[in-house]
Amino acid sequence: MTRSLFHLLCLCCGLFASPTFAQEKAPPAASPYEPKSFTTEHAGTFGGERVAYRAVAGETILRDDEGKPRAAIFSVAYLRKDVKDRHRRPVTSLYNGGPGSASLWLHMGAFGPKRVALPDTPEDDGAPPYAIVDNPDTILDASDLVFIDPVDTGFSVPLGEAKAKDFFGVTEDAKSIADFIHQWLDDNGRWNAPLYILGESYGTLRTGAVLKELASRRHGIGLNGVVLLSAVLDYQMSRFRPGNIMSYVSFLPSYAATAWYHDKLPDKPADLEAFLDEVREFARNDYARALIAGTRLAPDERKRIIERLHRYTGLDTGWLDKANLRIHVFRFFKELRRDDKLVVGRLDSRYTGIEPDAVGEFFETDPFSAAVGDGFIAAVRDYFAHDLGIRMDRRYKPSSERAGREWNWVEGER
Repeated sequence: MTRSLFHLLCLCCGLFASPTFAQEKAPPAASPYEPKSFTTEHAGTFGGERVAYRAVAGETILRDDEGKPRAAIFSVAYLRKDVKDRHRRPVTSLYNGGPGSASLWLHMGAFGPKRVALPDTPEDDGAPPYAIVDNPDTILDASDLVFIDPVDTGFSVPLGEAKAKDFFGVTEDAKSIADFIHQWLDDNGRWNAPLYILGESYGTLRTGAVLKELASRRHGIGLNGVVLLSAVLDYQMSRFRPGNIMSYVSFLPSYAATAWYHDKLPDKPADLEAFLDEVREFARNDYARALIAGTRLAPDERKRIIERLHRYTGLDTGWLDKANLRIHVFRFFKELRRDDKLVVGRLDSRYTGIEPDAVGEFFETDPFSAAVGDGFIAAVRDYFAHDLGIRMDRRYKPSSERAGREWNWVEGER
């Protein structure tokens, strides 16, 4: 009786325990991430000759040291078809800056075989549809092109346990771009091709960091050359912070050119280039010395510097005196056309816009971005879908706001 009761209890325990065991089974292994790729054939006239080319848009998987996927970098490559010797055909990798910008601006605004048809004059691009035209200025006739979107821009995303912020930093970002270039050369068999990099804005600083990574033992990749567009290799030249005078010196010629364009100079010269040469000479000599002197600047010399600044920028002498000879870039955008209740553009200072607060200290919105941004992005997305056949299951990100906020500016990873 006792033995029968014992067996019955064991059977009952087994019955009650079975569901628990079933719940504790390991989940099925996740399927390996399959990178997407889209290939299309095209032709255009570039550099005076008809060029047939292949467009390859897709993801390149970056892996950690254990071989686990950590990111999918999206790129669009344009490859000329009638090349007899691939070893002699250059490959140029291109990216914008930010940090946090996708490469659409260089891709569809400057160097790709197609470009968005923006007005030559500073006007709003209007409403859809927006035109896409052949780009006579592309360099595809001379080099294959690879437009790269860093992680958290475009269609590029982190994978596995990696987070977007793991790629937000001078070193972190450069490592991922170098890894991409290495993998792209592997995937396409282009290790012996002449290699170039073209970066814009923050992309020029990125290029310096990428060069360091490519030259490391991890990659061992040498380049034939780099192109730095709108170079900013020293951020002291663009940071308007207390104690830093270099930004005021470096921006003065741009202020002068903008004031010249908007007819705000008290005595506008006919020759812009000669005028800017004069402004540059003043900026790096008399103006720089005056800013260094600070409160030790003699009153007569201070008055002379203010008069020169007025002559070169059109800004009121009283305002320049109150600003202590220092023209903050965001104040300049607001002040130059204040009497007209207009602000001037940041990325293209020919543009102007209206803001609700005409007495504010700083500008609120870049008129250039407001005028062309939406149309440019719409045209690019249409081109991606219909000309390149790109079909992704996630949204395209022209820029990453998180990257700008969370960027690690200290060399070395977190």
